[in-house]
Amino acid sequence: MQPDAEAFPVGLPGSSLRASRRRWRRTRILLGSGGARIGAAILLVVGTCAAAPGLLAPADPNEQNLLARFTRPATRAADGTLAVLGTDQLGRDILSRVVHGAKTSVLIGLSAVVIAGAVGTGLGLLAGMRGGPWDHLIMRLADMQFAFPFILLAITVIGVLGASVRNIILVVGLSNWVAYARVVRAETLAIREKAFVDAARALGVPLGSIVWRHVLPNVSASLIVVATFGVAGAILTEAGLSFLGLGVPLAIPSWGGMLAEGRQFVDTRYWLALFPGAALFVTVMGINLLGDALRDALDPYLQTRQTRSSVDRL
Repeated sequence: MQPDAEAFPVGLPGSSLRASRRRWRRTRILLGSGGARIGAAILLVVGTCAAAPGLLAPADPNEQNLLARFTRPATRAADGTLAVLGTDQLGRDILSRVVHGAKTSVLIGLSAVVIAGAVGTGLGLLAGMRGGPWDHLIMRLADMQFAFPFILLAITVIGVLGASVRNIILVVGLSNWVAYARVVRAETLAIREKAFVDAARALGVPLGSIVWRHVLPNVSASLIVVATFGVAGAILTEAGLSFLGLGVPLAIPSWGGMLAEGRQFVDTRYWLALFPGAALFVTVMGINLLGDALRDALDPYLQTRQTRSSVDRL
């Protein structure tokens, strides 16, 4: 019988060898995916822009030059400077704002996923391991979270606390924990019935150690995939809130805010909305491509099928 590739107990003879083989199969699947390579290249560019926007941006993103307003892409403004992606209605350089907008999107996307993942994973583990009233309470909270309109929550929080990056991270993060909780709970319900968990309980291992050493490592693959797609969702959510005027302050460049500013000129000054929209599209596409490849690489059934295919060819 084929052993479970993802739920193998730690510390038994041969477990390290099996783990090494699993890591090699995952790496081979991931490196063999064209989508993963494209997604990684896109994210490398976006990550570089987010990490060092001041080095890559040709100008201050908030510097206004009314003499250079509405300069077309790849042309020179009245002062002789080259506007690679053009300028907006206040003469601000679009390329600089797009580069600095990457920092805003990446910061909010990663921070929101960390918050949602931490809350959702903790509640999912609690519901799956404890069961009973804890399980019912947490799942009913998840149902309430799904039923509550997100935009109403965003309006309420932003209206009370004000628009800031911190508040956007809290809104997006605390509204997306349900997906993590449900995935972790489902995985935990299956893993807690495994023989090695029963053996650990019989040996008197504390529940916290069982969760940390046996349960959490076996749900990490699903968490990585959910978190990858969660980053894309958080970036889109931030862009949507900024487009509606509920996002980051106007002094902070963001792709959603640039789309909101350029919508009234979309028929005459297309570049104001085209380039931030393209940056948003390419970034989310790169994350999704990498997420699809990670899902395939971390799927134990796909690894088993590929191993059997290799054996059959031999």
